[in-house]
Parts: sequence; structure tokens; C-alpha cells
Amino acid sequence: MSRNRSALMALLLLGVLQVLAGCSKKQEVSPAPISGESSKAGAMLAYEHVLRIRLPGAEIAGRLAAARQACETARFGACNVLRIEQAEHDAELVVRIVPEGVEPMAKLAAQGGSIGFRQTTAEDLADAVNDNQRQRELLEKHGRHLAELAARKDIAVADLIALSHEQASVESLLQSLQAVAANQQRRLDTNRLELHFRDAGTYSRSGRIGDGFSSLLDEATEGVTDALGLLGYGLPFLLLAFPLALLWRRLWRRFTRRGSTQER
Repeated sequence: MSRNRSALMALLLLGVLQVLAGCSKKQEVSPAPISGESSKAGAMLAYEHVLRIRLPGAEIAGRLAAARQACETARFGACNVLRIEQAEHDAELVVRIVPEGVEPMAKLAAQGGSIGFRQTTAEDLADAVNDNQRQRELLEKHGRHLAELAARKDIAVADLIALSHEQASVESLLQSLQAVAANQQRRLDTNRLELHFRDAGTYSRSGRIGDGFSSLLDEATEGVTDALGLLGYGLPFLLLAFPLALLWRRLWRRFTRRGSTQER
């Protein structure tokens, strides 16, 4: 009996160890690297990526410097540094880079570490681009009309001065709209990439707590959403059932009153 119990305990212990090992393997799996995105034909989407990288604290400065140098030297294509931040246990590098350079830049930044979080979002710029184009067309038409008026020989000096001021104002507005259009086109042609470097040791102590709170908030949000959905589904039935209940109560009282009167 003692041998059987020992064997059974050994098997149970082995199973527990396998389960724990499986869980640890699942925790070590990190999201896939981010790849660049380009708008499909007919679409005007500006893509942005966020990447959180866990690294040993001593390697953060080196990875930050390597990614910055790769951007400034256009190692993976046209690239511009937008922001750099560095603290004791973390750092951040934000760049704007051509779509084909996003993946190699992300791999370079994550070298020697692991990717803890990745996110890709897109903003539709179609309405903004079309609105800017309409405004420029109207201003250009107005500018041509002003030029025609200014070219008239019978125009008074005071009117000519007023026209010159109006033409200068139109030209200034056009330059502003052209700058906006250029920025919109740059956002469409390139991707914004945020690289967040975090100390793996610091994350192991505090990051899990943050993930736990995040998971708790997500579950609470889902619960509230489900509850509101059920309430919204059942509310019409409650509104219908309430007057029916009042009508039933009134009829029941009338029926019981008649019964008691007949018995008398």
C-alpha cells in the first residue's frame, strides 16, 4: 500500500509540474513583431504603431541609441525622429518611418529583449484631405478673380490697395492649407512608430500587478456591458408588462368585488 501511495503521489507531482511548466511557457510567448502598413487603393489611412519592449535595464540605453542611429541614418528607409525620452528604468523613442522600415526597426529595437505589447491603429484622413482640397480650390478661384480685378486699367488706387491686401491674405491662407496637405500626405506615406523600452526586472515586479488590474478592469467593463445589454433587451418587456399588470389588478379587483356582492 505504501508503495502504491508513493507512486500515486509521484504521478500527481509530475502532473502538477507539467501544468506549471506549460503555464510558464504560455507566459513567455510574446506578440509577433509589428509590420508596416500602407493604405489600399481608394483609402486614406494614417497608421500608428505602439511597441513595448522588455529589456535588461543595462541594455536599454544601447537599444535606444541603436534605434535612433538607424533612423537618423535612414538605415531602413526615410525616417525622422519625433521624440526621445529616457529615465532610470525606461526610455521612449517615437519615429516616423516608411512602412517597409517598421518591421526591421522594431526587430532592431527588440533585439536581446521581448515584446510585451503591440498595437496598430489607423486614422481615416479622407474627410480631412477632401475638405482641405475643397478649401484650396475655392481660394485659388478667389485668387484668380482678384488678379483679374487688379489687372483692370480703370481700377481706383484705393481699390487696388484693398485688392493687394486681399490677395496677400488669400496667399497666406493657401500656404497654410498647402502645409496641412503636405503633413497629411506625409502621414499617409509613412507610419508613426512608438518604441517604449522597459526594464524587465522592474516589469516583473510591478508590471504583473498592472496587468492584473487591467484584466480586472476589462472583465468589469465586459460585465457592465453585458448587464446593460440585458437591461436594454428586457426594458421594452418591462414597459409593456407594467400597464398589463395594472389592468390585470383592476380587473381582478372588479371580479372579486362582484363575487362578494353576489354572495351577499
